Amino acid sequence: MAVRIVTDSTADLPRAVQQELGISVVPLNVHFGDNVYHDQVDISAEEFFVRLPTAHAVPRTSQPAPGDFLAVYQKLVSEGHEVLSVHISAKLSGTFQSATMAAGMLTGGKVTLVDTMSASWGVGFCATGAARMAAEGRSVLEIADWCRVVAQRLHVFFGVDTLEYLQKNGRIGKAQAVLGGLIGIKPILGLVDGLVHAVDKVRGKSKVLPRVLELAAEQVPPGRKVRLAIVHGAAEAEARAWMDAMARQYSVVEGIISSIGPVIGCHTGPGVVGAILFEDV
Repeated sequence: MAVRIVTDSTADLPRAVQQELGISVVPLNVHFGDNVYHDQVDISAEEFFVRLPTAHAVPRTSQPAPGDFLAVYQKLVSEGHEVLSVHISAKLSGTFQSATMAAGMLTGGKVTLVDTMSASWGVGFCATGAARMAAEGRSVLEIADWCRVVAQRLHVFFGVDTLEYLQKNGRIGKAQAVLGGLIGIKPILGLVDGLVHAVDKVRGKSKVLPRVLELAAEQVPPGRKVRLAIVHGAAEAEARAWMDAMARQYSVVEGIISSIGPVIGCHTGPGVVGAILFEDV
């Protein structure tokens, strides 16, 4: 039996990557008022960020139904495959719970689940790495163990223009500490144990990247080999500047610049830029 990888749309994997590596992606939902869109299926990142500023209310998100996962699992199992399902932090979304429920309903096959405790390309790195290992013929347990190791080594830092979206969507966690409305203060957030935390705050947007470089260096010493994704919400030029700076600090084995999708964008808003990295294992 071959191992096939399933993930969710918060991994922010481009369609070409999904097809190249044979990764099945189950979309979350984006709600603009009474209208519901499948993340990156019915609405693209570009369309989302054009529409967001004129929305009457902050859009919200919801996880896939267990039946959405079950349909994908059943198809892969019926083709004779084992399934490894890799997902966004269970503390940020009910997606992992839906996948777990679907795995419990599956007959005639087994699904191995991994909570990456991350989001966006934190999930994406696990999913793409798992797919490459599967193509090499590695066992599902070996691949799952590798994903769990990577999940523990992931470091995520991101700067947002405003905390409004995280606050209104209830994903801000301990970052509440940086709320105060001080003019010119820019928060630097991170994912710690699967939740959004305030990592630091700086005065002025120009100081965000230098501080992120310092914070990253505290976790991964400069010069080490890393896999790195710079993600952004309608801020590609700034993302490229982040990539250039990170590439001067590290030996980048795999470097990706990627737009975040609508679901992640609902929580961060436009103008977000983040760095997701781990020391190559």
